[in-house]
Amino acid sequence: MPDYDAFFNGNWIPYSEVSISPSDRGFSVGDLVFEVERTFNGVPFMLTDHIDRLYRSLKYVRMDALMTASEMMGLVIEGISRASYNLENVGEFSMRQVVTRGAVDLFDDPAPTVLLNTGEQSFWYADLYDIGMAGGISKTRAYSPQSLDPKVKHYSRMNFVLAHQEVHDMEPGAWPILLDDRGNIAEGNGQNVFIVTDGVIRTPTDYAGLQGVSRAVTITVANQLGIPLVEEDLQPYDLYTADEAFWTTTSMCVMPMTRVDRRQIADGTPGPMSQRLLTGWSEMVGVDIVGQAKTRHSRSVT
Repeated sequence: MPDYDAFFNGNWIPYSEVSISPSDRGFSVGDLVFEVERTFNGVPFMLTDHIDRLYRSLKYVRMDALMTASEMMGLVIEGISRASYNLENVGEFSMRQVVTRGAVDLFDDPAPTVLLNTGEQSFWYADLYDIGMAGGISKTRAYSPQSLDPKVKHYSRMNFVLAHQEVHDMEPGAWPILLDDRGNIAEGNGQNVFIVTDGVIRTPTDYAGLQGVSRAVTITVANQLGIPLVEEDLQPYDLYTADEAFWTTTSMCVMPMTRVDRRQIADGTPGPMSQRLLTGWSEMVGVDIVGQAKTRHSRSVT
């Protein structure tokens, strides 16, 4: 795999040479925020929205990246340009920005660690568009917003790890669904949850879940297609009895969910609403999302 250039603390270096100090607060106490995007046709998608969310996270945790949002976006685009020689081989790129408070005491002057890297977009999930993914409701809960606001995208994710382990024990390959402190559905471990009931798309509020960029895009696409959509509290009962369910996330965009807690959702096959939304997404980005994933995945396994 190519050793793409990464921007690390002011310099472009091979990603393999990036070295984080054990004293860095991102490593030692998880004092870190981040973002992840992908490209379509080699062009970053919703980059402004992702970087805006990154800078809101930085502001909330009182961390300074020592560069503007515009400068950050410019570096992301430069990273894609540096990797573009391999675009034809890999199809698309995935980009990540990480900012920690650095190897300093909490109240010292800013000395952040800043890492931006570009990698290959994986399409391992391509075949799941046809059969759907399994979900499982974990006993591990999402963080209460009174403890850690879910609108901050951070690496303090031990609850996600534990939830994933629990659900994997129940059904290997399943993705976790975490409930909030009131017993309502919050989010997955990197995905937002949607269900469909009587032709209406329903998704949890942002009380205890990330304001996902792909979630927002999906809401926009639904509005453009004239599909009714509501944001409201949802309980496990609503998911168990739904006509359809799906996830939204940066890499997959929209992924059908056909089982939860080893229960079949409706007839156990991807429903028409997720297919309509994927078509709308594809028209928006100018790429057949499912077709590209299947083509690229088949090349990677042959």
